[in-house]
Amino acid sequence: MHKPITVISERNHAFRQRIEVEGIEDLYADVSPIVGGEGSAPDPHDYFDIALGTCKAVTVQMYAKRKQWPLEGITVKVQRDDSQERKGVYQLEVTLTLHGIDDPEQRARLEEISHRCPIQRLMTQATVDITTRTE
Repeated sequence: MHKPITVISERNHAFRQRIEVEGIEDLYADVSPIVGGEGSAPDPHDYFDIALGTCKAVTVQMYAKRKQWPLEGITVKVQRDDSQERKGVYQLEVTLTLHGIDDPEQRARLEEISHRCPIQRLMTQATVDITTRTE
């Protein structure tokens, strides 16, 4: 089991949260001013989308490295359409820019591999059980 991630509300801020992950600098989350926040940090939806984008980037980089392909870097753009979220539809459009890969077959393979990243599988194929309790 992984060590817990701790989220602590920040004093003197409406909805800003400090996120503690052992071994790294603290992260922060907030919500937009439209819903009463300060917009000072990514919101929870942003972190959801960030998880997908970073997982795809790392997955593609690992595969290209293992194949010794000339991938110099990757830019992943995640565009959210949450207009139907209340109806259970949350759409993410992902665009990969592969730097240093010109071969069409390698590009197609890397796109295919990006679909296998663990976070995409978690988002689309897994059942996630959440237990919440108070102390």
